[in-house]
Amino acid sequence: MGNFYPHLTKIIARFFTLIFILFLLIGCNAVDMNPAEKENLEKHNQTLQQELDAYVGLEEELSSRKAAISEREAELVTLFIDLLKKEKSLEIGKAEFEDKQRRILAELRAKETSNSERNIAARNLNNSHVDSKSNRIVLGGIEKVFLDPPNLVFNARIDTGAKTSSLNAIDMVEFERDGKPYIKFKVIHPETGEKVELTRRVRRHVRIKEHMSDSHRRPIVRLRVKFANIDERIDFTLVDRRKFAQQVLIGRNLLQDLAIVDVSKKFTEQSVSSNDLVEIN
Repeated sequence: MGNFYPHLTKIIARFFTLIFILFLLIGCNAVDMNPAEKENLEKHNQTLQQELDAYVGLEEELSSRKAAISEREAELVTLFIDLLKKEKSLEIGKAEFEDKQRRILAELRAKETSNSERNIAARNLNNSHVDSKSNRIVLGGIEKVFLDPPNLVFNARIDTGAKTSSLNAIDMVEFERDGKPYIKFKVIHPETGEKVELTRRVRRHVRIKEHMSDSHRRPIVRLRVKFANIDERIDFTLVDRRKFAQQVLIGRNLLQDLAIVDVSKKFTEQSVSSNDLVEIN
């Protein structure tokens, strides 16, 4: 557009020059001329007229181009304005998306915090059976305990009158391995009733004398026991307890200084499972 107007000015100036020459020629035509001069003058006039028509056509073409350029400029301005609007809309959408994302993350964190608080409250409730004076756990006469091995949950008799804890064991066979005493025995699966075979190292033997019978030499093995907030490895005497309702008896070797037993209660603590077990080296 910057080069268009000077060019158009030159065309207009030339156009008026041609008009002036044409008037001069017309004036000269009024003077008497011979036929040859008149013919030459007419040819010259025709040439000037053709050039004049050409300049008029060029002017029209330039005017048309100017109109097209103006129209194109308006279109570009419209497109630019539309681009700015879309860019602004994109920025607003991005800001709304980021704000929504922050709200979702905040809600997820709030839910996680709430779940964590509920879990802590549940654990506190689970451990709420504590004697306020002695700060020891209050257990019922029967509790669910987890033994490892065999990684099973049993109903256990909680008995402060028994010095050592005991476990029902059948089909016991003692043997040596690398010069050390071991025992192979079976326990009854508390849910399926199937026999589960275990092999443990014998820690020592204890001699038990029952009422109105001879004394018996019984092996002692070490197992891991977990219930309430107790998680310990303790000694168990292996004995055939099939005549009792519970295969496991928890005695003073675990309960001493840790728990008080209220025989009028049962299952005061939540059940435990293998999922609750944390490996101890």
